[in-house]
Amino acid sequence: MKYIADFHVHSKYSRATSPEMSPEGLWRWSQLKGIKVVGTGDFTHPVWSAELQEKLEPAAEGLFALKKKFRPDTAPESCKTDISFILSAEISCIYRKNDKTRKVHCIVIAPAFDDALRINKRLSLIGNLSADGRPILGLDAKELLKIVMEESPDALLIPAHIWTPHFSVFGAVSGFDSLEECFEELTPHIHALETGLSSNPQMNWRLSCLDAITLISNSDAHSTRKLGREANILDAEISYPAILSALKTRRGFAGTIEFYPEEGKYYADGHRACGVCLSPEETIRHNYLCPVCGKKVTVGVLHRVARLADRQDGFKPKGAPSYQSIIPLAEIIAEARQVGVNSKAVEKIYFQLLEEHGNEFRILLEVPVEDIERSGFPRVAEAIAGMRANRICIAPGYDGEFGKIKIFEKVKRKELKGQALLF
Repeated sequence: MKYIADFHVHSKYSRATSPEMSPEGLWRWSQLKGIKVVGTGDFTHPVWSAELQEKLEPAAEGLFALKKKFRPDTAPESCKTDISFILSAEISCIYRKNDKTRKVHCIVIAPAFDDALRINKRLSLIGNLSADGRPILGLDAKELLKIVMEESPDALLIPAHIWTPHFSVFGAVSGFDSLEECFEELTPHIHALETGLSSNPQMNWRLSCLDAITLISNSDAHSTRKLGREANILDAEISYPAILSALKTRRGFAGTIEFYPEEGKYYADGHRACGVCLSPEETIRHNYLCPVCGKKVTVGVLHRVARLADRQDGFKPKGAPSYQSIIPLAEIIAEARQVGVNSKAVEKIYFQLLEEHGNEFRILLEVPVEDIERSGFPRVAEAIAGMRANRICIAPGYDGEFGKIKIFEKVKRKELKGQALLF
């Protein structure tokens, strides 16, 4: 059966994360979004781990369900379904290697609490797991992989948001030029990579060295409403062994649901302090310096991919899973009604649509636009049709600032000394 999974989220114990990121909140919003398997996030945090053990119970092999007494009964009938949890965590490795400071974030998924606790015990000898849901450890990413393999042979380490400039395996600021440079002889044990919000599969297809690796997408959500902004489509049994097999072999991995990468906050090059957004060509022409203040610009994902690529844009490897780019439903409603995305008007229409048509992914990807129009929201139907056809306008994100995406109007771009910024 086909279903949607989001493996990389955070708990309320991570920095800058909503208190709604509880087991109950993850359960409710996974139903609303249309997610069947959701990561727990942060299993390394001792308090969160204890809460998970209190509130979850075994479900399908290697997965968990929220105990009935904790399940909120607040989702529309059209969205109600069982949700499975998979134990997951993100770990930040900061260390020196080859005379350079490296900052590499990694996701770990595990099949059981015993496995997670063994991993935690080893990591607690290296750093403080209580300080943050996403612990920062002075640990080589290769050594983290070794620990995970030793303590849980069925656990999986996945490099996170692999192109983010400051905290990823390929990041322009603190990453590596190849997986082998990072993981050395353990590289064959890297079976999947998370592409991140600022890249999509097509961008990653430009690197032939990634052809045998499963390219996954996750929300990295810090609030319940961000769940599923990127996700994975699996066509497999809902169980840990089936998920592990799909991630390792791509058999049963049907594709991904993507953010528009231009909207990601590190897509383009630039210098946020000066409002400067540059294409890779302009960055090179300016010698990687901001044309306003002369400081170094942050090299974005588009530039970094192009630098490491050995193929032209547009190449698709044989057998590569497909993907679909989306705009979250609340953002579509907000633009259609010309109101703020967090307004009561958006929330009212959002839940009206869910009650009538089912979960958010179904509305965005499957429900005929004519049905949405007949519900009394022709402008929303028009916007969804535009999204499905990729009729959009985006001012790209850069240097930590999200891009701006519009369907009904052109995006106004910032100006520099009376001239449109270069992109």
